[in-house]
Amino acid sequence: MGETQAAMSQELAQLYAEVRQCQRCILGKGRTLAVPGDGPESARIMFIGEAPGYHEDQQGKPFVGAAGKFLEELLAGVKLQRKDVYICNVIKCRPPGNRDPFPDELEACRPYLDRQIALIKPKIIITLGRFSMARYFPNQSISKIHGQAKRFGATLVVPMFHPAAALHQPFYRSMIVEDFAKLPALLAEADKMDASGAPDSGPPAQAQQLSLF
Repeated sequence: MGETQAAMSQELAQLYAEVRQCQRCILGKGRTLAVPGDGPESARIMFIGEAPGYHEDQQGKPFVGAAGKFLEELLAGVKLQRKDVYICNVIKCRPPGNRDPFPDELEACRPYLDRQIALIKPKIIITLGRFSMARYFPNQSISKIHGQAKRFGATLVVPMFHPAAALHQPFYRSMIVEDFAKLPALLAEADKMDASGAPDSGPPAQAQQLSLF
């Protein structure tokens, strides 16, 4: 392991330790385990979900319930495995009864997610669900923009439906499968951006629509 990678590993480990001890909002008082994130620091793809559920709260790992199993099926469909990608959520502790996260909870966790993105430096960010989508596409409807890639500096960001949506309403399943099928082409586009020397990720205002699909 090189010096840079070792330093990054130490920074990510420090971040995880902070998340596990966090009491920035009321969710810290009711959790079983915080759920910082999971995956390799070298991941080219980062998935950002919404919040831990019951099984995640018990195990301290994201996407380990039914939605996680479906996510692994979707990855397998494009010849990827869970170990190839980085997975996290916009908030790191389970809200009571799996309710939607409150604005102050999202704000309390935002610095953690900012640091994760800065450390991982993913080429592609997939937002899963409306709360992670809102980080990059505020006031947008996921039903209108899902699967449409936009470029933020050197990163492609693609909003997608949360896998749990297909478990509750099966008609979402085909849309989710179709969006995931675009991942190989997105990775190829990310490689082209690398070769062209694209700048580092900028703020949402600098987004550029891609006409890949």
